[in-house]
Amino acid sequence: MFGMGWAELMIVGIVALIVVGPQELPMLFRKIGQFAGKARGMAKEFSKAMNDAADHSGMADIQKTLNAAANPVNTALQGVKDATSSFTKLDLDPNSETGKLAAERAEAAKKIQASTARASADRLVREAEAAQKAAAQAESELLKAEQDTATLSEGALLEEVPTAEEVAKQKAAEAGETT
Repeated sequence: MFGMGWAELMIVGIVALIVVGPQELPMLFRKIGQFAGKARGMAKEFSKAMNDAADHSGMADIQKTLNAAANPVNTALQGVKDATSSFTKLDLDPNSETGKLAAERAEAAKKIQASTARASADRLVREAEAAQKAAAQAESELLKAEQDTATLSEGALLEEVPTAEEVAKQKAAEAGETT
């Protein structure tokens, strides 16, 4: 407030208490509060008057044009929203032909929304089933690969390791063939 901190406000309050006195201090604060309220009211009035003057001078239109140029997609979407909101706010007599037609169209729109939601749910179910099939196939391939790896490692373990005598006989046989 006025660039003053709590310490400065406390000093001003103590000085006011000494200068004005404890009996007159509440009345002084009341007057200061009324003055501050009037000042805020005048500031609001001034701000409102400036905004009204800007609206009458066409500044609002210029601002809308600049916003549209800066962001055309949002402007187009806002236009669509404005157009559709005017259709949803229609008060029609339900017994008139227009009211009956509007009711039929609203019912058709609900059916379309329900059908679209059902189709979306069915698509999600199909995608989930396909994902489950793919997961099951991947798991079976993984299981098969693990079984093949286990079979290979068992076969390697079961393969006979030659004894020292067999190695000696084989070397003798090879030596006899070479001589």
